[in-house]
Amino acid sequence: MATLDAIDRQIIALLQANGKMNNKEVANKIGLSVTPTFERIKRLERIGVIEGYTALINRKAIGRDLKVVCQVSLKSHQKEGIDVFESAIRELPEVSHAYHVAGATDYMLIIEVANMEVYQDFLKNRLARIPHIGQVNSSFVMSELK
Repeated sequence: MATLDAIDRQIIALLQANGKMNNKEVANKIGLSVTPTFERIKRLERIGVIEGYTALINRKAIGRDLKVVCQVSLKSHQKEGIDVFESAIRELPEVSHAYHVAGATDYMLIIEVANMEVYQDFLKNRLARIPHIGQVNSSFVMSELK
């Protein structure tokens, strides 16, 4: 685990809020000059605290109005079945996030599609065809709070 001081934590919070913020903007916010700020950011990247930068996409603007939280249980927990399932999930563009979880189900998937009809087609013709799935439960996101 990396040792982070208060300035490192400020930098992380600023970049989490706006990954496009340049070094000068970050430096102004934290009260350092540009060069030490740049060096701190590069160190955070080098030690793996900052893994990369991404864009937050408005899913409605790209026609993915429906967000589904899908819980999947496998029929068995043999390595082969797990590997087949995980490999297949990685290939489905509708799945924006996939988590192997502990508890009542084995996987939690976040699926983003245009509407209920598209989700039904995805469920019947793509997800349900993956071998080793035992049960699927779907919950539909009504609003995002955070």
